[in-house]
Amino acid sequence: MLFSFQRVTYAYPAQTFRPALNDLTLDIPAGEKIAVVGRNGSGKSTLFLHLNGLLKPRSGQVSFRGQPLDYARPGLKRLRQQVALVFQNPDDQLFSASVYQDISFGPLNLGLSQDDARARVLEAANFCGVEHLLERPTHALSGGEKARVALAGVLAMRPDVLALDELMASLDPWGRIEIRRILDAYHARGKTILLISHDLGMVQHWPTWVIVMHQGQAVFSGRADDLLHDGQVMEETGLLAIWREAIQDCGGS
Repeated sequence: MLFSFQRVTYAYPAQTFRPALNDLTLDIPAGEKIAVVGRNGSGKSTLFLHLNGLLKPRSGQVSFRGQPLDYARPGLKRLRQQVALVFQNPDDQLFSASVYQDISFGPLNLGLSQDDARARVLEAANFCGVEHLLERPTHALSGGEKARVALAGVLAMRPDVLALDELMASLDPWGRIEIRRILDAYHARGKTILLISHDLGMVQHWPTWVIVMHQGQAVFSGRADDLLHDGQVMEETGLLAIWREAIQDCGGS
Protein backbone atom coordinates (compact mmCIF):
# COMPACT_ATOMS: atom_id res chain seq x y z
CA MET A 1 0.00 0.00 0.00
CA LEU A 2 1.14 3.51 -0.80
CA PHE A 3 -0.46 5.23 2.22
CA SER A 4 -1.76 3.76 5.45
CA PHE A 5 -3.92 5.69 7.92
CA GLN A 6 -4.09 3.99 11.31
CA ARG A 7 -6.82 5.35 13.62
CA VAL A 8 -6.16 8.93 12.49
CA THR A 9 -8.16 11.69 14.15
CA TYR A 10 -7.96 15.38 13.27
CA ALA A 11 -10.18 18.24 14.42
CA TYR A 12 -9.86 21.87 13.36
CA PRO A 13 -9.61 24.38 16.24
CA ALA A 14 -13.23 25.55 15.94
CA GLN A 15 -14.60 22.05 15.39
CA THR A 16 -16.55 20.91 18.44
CA PHE A 17 -19.23 18.58 17.07
CA ARG A 18 -17.31 15.93 15.12
CA PRO A 19 -13.64 15.68 14.05
CA ALA A 20 -12.90 16.14 10.35
CA LEU A 21 -11.18 12.74 10.47
CA ASN A 22 -12.65 10.46 13.09
CA ASP A 23 -10.53 7.42 13.99
CA LEU A 24 -9.86 6.88 10.28
CA THR A 25 -8.26 3.61 9.22
CA LEU A 26 -7.57 3.37 5.49
CA ASP A 27 -5.06 1.82 3.09
CA ILE A 28 -4.51 3.59 -0.24
CA PRO A 29 -3.04 1.41 -3.01
CA ALA A 30 -0.24 2.46 -5.36
CA GLY A 31 -0.54 2.84 -9.11
CA GLU A 32 -4.31 3.43 -9.22
CA LYS A 33 -6.58 6.18 -10.49
CA ILE A 34 -8.48 6.88 -7.28
CA ALA A 35 -11.69 8.86 -6.92
CA VAL A 36 -12.51 10.13 -3.43
CA VAL A 37 -16.20 10.90 -2.97
CA GLY A 38 -18.53 11.93 -0.17
CA ARG A 39 -20.69 14.78 1.06
CA ASN A 40 -19.28 18.19 1.91
CA GLY A 41 -17.73 17.95 5.36
CA SER A 42 -17.11 14.21 5.11
CA GLY A 43 -13.34 14.64 5.47
CA LYS A 44 -12.16 14.41 1.85
CA SER A 45 -10.05 17.58 1.76
CA THR A 46 -8.69 16.96 5.26
CA LEU A 47 -7.62 13.50 4.14
CA PHE A 48 -5.71 15.06 1.23
CA LEU A 49 -3.99 17.59 3.48
CA HIS A 50 -2.57 14.69 5.49
CA LEU A 51 -1.07 13.04 2.40
CA ASN A 52 1.90 15.40 2.20
CA GLY A 53 2.05 16.56 5.80
CA LEU A 54 0.25 19.89 5.50
CA LEU A 55 -1.79 18.63 8.46
CA LYS A 56 -0.55 16.37 11.26
CA PRO A 57 -2.93 13.96 13.04
CA ARG A 58 -4.05 14.81 16.56
CA SER A 59 -3.86 11.06 17.16
CA GLY A 60 -3.04 8.00 15.09
CA GLN A 61 -0.42 7.58 12.39
CA VAL A 62 -0.03 8.17 8.66
CA SER A 63 2.53 6.04 6.81
CA PHE A 64 3.91 6.43 3.29
CA ARG A 65 5.47 3.42 1.61
CA GLY A 66 5.56 1.59 4.93
CA GLN A 67 7.26 4.36 6.90
CA PRO A 68 5.57 6.79 9.33
CA LEU A 69 5.59 10.35 8.03
CA ASP A 70 8.52 12.44 9.23
CA TYR A 71 7.19 15.90 10.11
CA ALA A 72 10.61 17.49 10.52
CA ARG A 73 11.48 20.01 7.79
CA PRO A 74 13.83 17.68 5.80
CA GLY A 75 11.31 14.85 5.97
CA LEU A 76 8.45 17.02 4.75
CA LYS A 77 10.60 18.37 1.91
CA ARG A 78 11.34 14.83 0.71
CA LEU A 79 7.67 13.85 1.03
CA ARG A 80 6.40 16.87 -0.92
CA GLN A 81 8.76 16.13 -3.78
CA GLN A 82 6.95 12.80 -4.14
CA VAL A 83 3.38 13.79 -3.21
CA ALA A 84 1.90 16.88 -4.88
CA LEU A 85 -1.44 18.56 -4.16
CA VAL A 86 -3.48 20.63 -6.61
CA PHE A 87 -6.21 22.71 -4.99
CA GLN A 88 -9.75 23.35 -6.18
CA ASN A 89 -9.11 27.00 -7.01
CA PRO A 90 -6.03 27.36 -9.25
CA ASP A 91 -5.62 30.97 -8.06
CA ASP A 92 -4.51 29.51 -4.72
CA GLN A 93 -1.42 28.11 -6.51
CA LEU A 94 -0.69 30.70 -9.19
CA PHE A 95 1.29 33.52 -7.61
CA SER A 96 4.05 34.42 -10.11
CA ALA A 97 3.83 37.13 -12.72
CA SER A 98 4.06 34.83 -15.75
CA VAL A 99 3.19 31.23 -16.55
CA TYR A 100 6.87 30.37 -17.08
CA GLN A 101 7.85 31.79 -13.70
CA ASP A 102 5.05 29.92 -11.99
CA ILE A 103 5.91 26.53 -13.47
CA SER A 104 9.64 27.07 -12.83
CA PHE A 105 9.17 27.85 -9.13
CA GLY A 106 9.11 24.20 -8.01
CA PRO A 107 12.14 23.00 -10.00
CA LEU A 108 14.19 26.02 -8.92
CA ASN A 109 13.16 25.40 -5.32
CA LEU A 110 14.60 21.89 -5.70
CA GLY A 111 17.96 23.48 -6.41
CA LEU A 112 18.04 22.73 -10.14
CA SER A 113 20.09 24.92 -12.44
CA GLN A 114 18.36 27.43 -14.71
CA ASP A 115 18.91 25.13 -17.71
CA ASP A 116 17.55 22.05 -15.92
CA ALA A 117 14.61 24.02 -14.56
CA ARG A 118 13.83 25.30 -18.05
CA ALA A 119 13.83 21.73 -19.37
CA ARG A 120 11.36 20.75 -16.63
CA VAL A 121 9.14 23.74 -17.48
CA LEU A 122 9.04 22.91 -21.19
CA GLU A 123 8.37 19.24 -20.47
CA ALA A 124 5.46 19.99 -18.10
CA ALA A 125 4.04 22.76 -20.29
CA ASN A 126 4.01 20.48 -23.35
CA PHE A 127 2.48 17.66 -21.33
CA CYS A 128 -0.35 19.93 -20.16
CA GLY A 129 -0.81 21.75 -23.46
CA VAL A 130 0.16 25.21 -22.17
CA GLU A 131 3.48 25.71 -23.99
CA HIS A 132 1.94 28.60 -25.96
CA LEU A 133 1.08 30.38 -22.70
CA LEU A 134 4.53 30.52 -21.10
CA GLU A 135 4.95 34.29 -21.50
CA ARG A 136 1.32 35.05 -20.62
CA PRO A 137 0.56 36.78 -17.28
CA THR A 138 -1.13 34.30 -14.96
CA HIS A 139 -3.95 36.74 -14.18
CA ALA A 140 -4.89 36.87 -17.89
CA LEU A 141 -5.64 33.15 -18.18
CA SER A 142 -9.06 31.55 -18.53
CA GLY A 143 -10.32 29.14 -15.89
CA GLY A 144 -9.34 26.08 -17.92
CA GLU A 145 -5.91 27.52 -18.69
CA LYS A 146 -5.32 28.27 -15.01
CA ALA A 147 -6.19 24.69 -14.11
CA ARG A 148 -3.72 23.27 -16.64
CA VAL A 149 -0.98 25.71 -15.62
CA ALA A 150 -1.48 24.81 -11.94
CA LEU A 151 -1.22 21.15 -12.94
CA ALA A 152 1.93 21.82 -14.98
CA GLY A 153 3.47 23.56 -11.97
CA VAL A 154 3.26 20.42 -9.85
CA LEU A 155 4.10 18.00 -12.68
CA ALA A 156 7.35 19.92 -13.22
CA MET A 157 8.37 18.45 -9.85
CA ARG A 158 7.82 14.93 -11.30
CA PRO A 159 5.88 13.64 -8.26
CA ASP A 160 4.96 9.97 -7.89
CA VAL A 161 1.58 10.85 -6.36
CA LEU A 162 -0.80 13.53 -7.62
CA ALA A 163 -3.77 14.53 -5.44
CA LEU A 164 -6.35 16.93 -6.90
CA ASP A 165 -9.04 18.53 -4.75
CA GLU A 166 -12.03 19.06 -7.09
CA LEU A 167 -9.85 20.74 -9.72
CA MET A 168 -12.49 20.09 -12.41
CA ALA A 169 -15.50 21.34 -10.43
CA SER A 170 -15.70 24.75 -12.15
CA LEU A 171 -14.56 23.68 -15.63
CA ASP A 172 -16.73 23.29 -18.70
CA PRO A 173 -17.01 19.84 -20.34
CA TRP A 174 -14.10 20.57 -22.71
CA GLY A 175 -11.90 21.63 -19.82
CA ARG A 176 -12.78 18.48 -17.86
CA ILE A 177 -11.96 16.28 -20.85
CA GLU A 178 -8.56 17.94 -21.22
CA ILE A 179 -7.72 17.50 -17.53
CA ARG A 180 -8.75 13.83 -17.65
CA ARG A 181 -6.51 13.36 -20.70
CA ILE A 182 -3.55 14.76 -18.77
CA LEU A 183 -4.29 12.62 -15.73
CA ASP A 184 -4.65 9.46 -17.81
CA ALA A 185 -1.33 10.15 -19.55
CA TYR A 186 0.42 10.75 -16.22
CA HIS A 187 -1.10 7.60 -14.73
CA ALA A 188 0.20 5.66 -17.75
CA ARG A 189 3.70 6.55 -16.54
CA GLY A 190 3.09 4.44 -13.45
CA LYS A 191 1.97 7.30 -11.19
CA THR A 192 -0.81 7.29 -8.61
CA ILE A 193 -3.65 9.79 -9.08
CA LEU A 194 -6.18 10.78 -6.39
CA LEU A 195 -9.10 13.00 -7.33
CA ILE A 196 -11.89 14.39 -5.17
CA SER A 197 -15.06 14.50 -7.26
CA HIS A 198 -18.82 14.84 -6.92
CA ASP A 199 -19.42 13.61 -10.48
CA LEU A 200 -20.76 10.07 -10.03
CA GLY A 201 -20.92 9.59 -13.79
CA MET A 202 -17.17 10.11 -13.97
CA VAL A 203 -16.69 7.93 -10.88
CA GLN A 204 -18.36 5.05 -12.69
CA HIS A 205 -16.02 5.19 -15.68
CA TRP A 206 -12.73 6.96 -14.84
CA PRO A 207 -11.18 5.55 -11.64
CA THR A 208 -9.72 2.13 -11.02
CA TRP A 209 -10.35 2.57 -7.27
CA VAL A 210 -12.91 4.50 -5.21
CA ILE A 211 -12.80 5.74 -1.61
CA VAL A 212 -16.05 6.92 0.01
CA MET A 213 -15.71 9.26 2.98
CA HIS A 214 -18.56 9.67 5.48
CA GLN A 215 -18.43 11.55 8.80
CA GLY A 216 -14.64 11.48 8.89
CA GLN A 217 -14.28 7.78 8.12
CA ALA A 218 -13.71 5.69 4.99
CA VAL A 219 -16.84 3.56 4.68
CA PHE A 220 -15.76 2.06 1.35
CA SER A 221 -12.46 1.47 -0.44
CA GLY A 222 -12.45 -0.70 -3.54
CA ARG A 223 -13.46 -1.01 -7.19
CA ALA A 224 -16.13 1.29 -8.63
CA ASP A 225 -18.35 -1.59 -9.74
CA ASP A 226 -18.31 -2.99 -6.22
CA LEU A 227 -19.38 0.39 -4.82
CA LEU A 228 -22.36 0.66 -7.18
CA HIS A 229 -23.52 -2.76 -6.02
CA ASP A 230 -23.04 -2.00 -2.31
CA GLY A 231 -26.55 -0.87 -1.46
CA GLN A 232 -25.81 -0.26 2.22
CA VAL A 233 -22.95 2.19 1.56
CA MET A 234 -24.82 3.88 -1.30
CA GLU A 235 -27.88 4.38 0.92
CA GLU A 236 -25.99 5.39 4.08
CA THR A 237 -23.92 8.05 2.34
CA GLY A 238 -26.69 9.47 0.15
CA LEU A 239 -24.90 8.40 -3.03
CA LEU A 240 -27.84 6.24 -4.10
CA ALA A 241 -30.20 9.22 -4.39
CA ILE A 242 -27.59 11.18 -6.35
CA TRP A 243 -26.95 8.22 -8.61
CA ARG A 244 -30.69 7.77 -9.35
CA GLU A 245 -31.03 11.48 -10.13
CA ALA A 246 -28.06 11.32 -12.50
CA ILE A 247 -29.61 8.37 -14.33
CA GLN A 248 -32.93 10.21 -14.67
CA ASP A 249 -31.17 13.31 -16.01
CA CYS A 250 -29.62 11.11 -18.68
CA GLY A 251 -33.00 9.66 -19.61
CA GLY A 252 -32.38 6.31 -17.99
CA SER A 253 -34.62 4.28 -15.73
